[in-house]
Amino acid sequence: MPVPASYNDITQDPTLRDFIGWVWYEREVVVPARWIADEGTRVVLRVGSAHYYSVVWVNGVKVTEHEGGHLPFEAEIGSLIRRDPTGPCRITIAVNNTLTLETLPPGTIQYMNDSTRYPDGYFVQNINFDFFNYAGIHRPVLLYTTPKVYVDDITVETNFMDNTGLLRYKVSVNGGGNNTLNVALIDKDGHRVASSNKPSGVLRVVDVKLWWPYLMHENPGYLYSMEVHLTAVSESSAYEDVYTLPVGIRTVNVTSTQFLINNKPFYFHGVNKHEDSDIRGKGLDWPLMVKDFNLMKWLGANSFRTSHYPYAEEILQMCDRHGIVVIDECPGVGIKDIRSFGNASLSHHLVVMDELVRRDKNHPSVVMWSVANEPAAELLPAKFYFKTLIKHTKALDQTRPVTYITMTNYDRDQGAPYVDVVCVNSYFSWYRDSGHLEVIPIQLNTQFENWYRKYQKPIIQSEYGADAVAGLHTDPPVMFSEEYQSALLQSYHDVFDQKRKQYVIGELIWNFADFMTTQGIFRVVGNKKGIFTRQRQPKASAFILKRRYWRLANEMFSN
Repeated sequence: MPVPASYNDITQDPTLRDFIGWVWYEREVVVPARWIADEGTRVVLRVGSAHYYSVVWVNGVKVTEHEGGHLPFEAEIGSLIRRDPTGPCRITIAVNNTLTLETLPPGTIQYMNDSTRYPDGYFVQNINFDFFNYAGIHRPVLLYTTPKVYVDDITVETNFMDNTGLLRYKVSVNGGGNNTLNVALIDKDGHRVASSNKPSGVLRVVDVKLWWPYLMHENPGYLYSMEVHLTAVSESSAYEDVYTLPVGIRTVNVTSTQFLINNKPFYFHGVNKHEDSDIRGKGLDWPLMVKDFNLMKWLGANSFRTSHYPYAEEILQMCDRHGIVVIDECPGVGIKDIRSFGNASLSHHLVVMDELVRRDKNHPSVVMWSVANEPAAELLPAKFYFKTLIKHTKALDQTRPVTYITMTNYDRDQGAPYVDVVCVNSYFSWYRDSGHLEVIPIQLNTQFENWYRKYQKPIIQSEYGADAVAGLHTDPPVMFSEEYQSALLQSYHDVFDQKRKQYVIGELIWNFADFMTTQGIFRVVGNKKGIFTRQRQPKASAFILKRRYWRLANEMFSN
């Protein structure tokens, strides 16, 4: 079984495609002899992500376990492999994709006990989200080393005054000893522009080059390199650790009507995506990643949301370099059952946000956290749940706004008072009033006015769209045709153009590309709301969006 990849579509076995339960990965590796010989070297096993519950053994000894997919986990294994320095290193990872009411995303297992209709022990995994529940080890599994005294974490917060950049930093060191730190900020030309020898402080950058979004500045995605050089001396050893962190200097602020990047109004014209493709499912795929970035830049998109879970770190690194703005979403999708608002669920959700913020806090491309997608926010327990969750997230990171994505009616949403930006999903003329495009101007305008009148916060249309089967054409437009998808988008855009002059700060199409879902009578081999096919070929709507996004970009750039 290849890693990284979802295991579901790799074989011809239908039971593996829809399998729920434990799968086992095992591999023997040869560890470099110098890693084993040097007891001053930490050897770390790192798993980029696995869906959803993982237990890891090395040479038969359990070293760690982790609950939840999409985020990395690791364990120090040096002492284990040194027990038998001449033997191989056997890594075993058991992964279970079962979803319960207390997991993220949640789900339920339903047993079918009618022996006249189902075999003995038959069960199904019920979910409340509209994408395929791919499973396996989705991101790389790595062995890496550090000294015993090492740089454990770095936190940066950036600001600027006039032409001086301000980079507040904190370096955490693990392992003890007498430490000496040297911190240097290097520009793209290799020049040292600021330095310090303290574990925390503020670096000042004269004539700073700010990090700007794609199509908002002639030099988007400018990154400095923050080089942290640690030396440590103990009674018998000396250790040296070096870590380089790409840093973009920029600010994010929200008013009642605007989203500001570097004190200038930013309008999100972008996409929602999925980590999804033929054969490898949710597995990390470099060629596909680069293709998607080329398509987004061709489209004139300046942003996307990581619907509905954290994406690979490599994707965020690409966003930093290319100036693509990110709304970073945790796996809180499908929280519909009132039992998923209990203390156990909330505790796990808080841990997931801890892991997400720790991983992604230093990416300049990440401008907002999303703690959930389309929860049952009308339920009374949702008030305490989201008040606690949003407060916790803001305590973790005071430099970014926090939101969640709602489809709840504006006057029943228990969590909306606590978000910084209102993000609304709506599918007028699709799931409701199907086929009646004429209602979109009235209903969308009413939606915006109701939300803004009640909360006085800027609004992003975080999802809208329609399914279109590539190559299906009808005139007059009929649902599922390319013409209907195009006409629906145009009707939304007309209202966006009215409201973006007031308090609407963004529009994110659902979806960038067609993606796989569970089988059902409403989905013909997946969700077809993409403006590109699953193979990344454009539908007619892609060209409509391209013309619009480049027009919006030209307006923003000229201002």
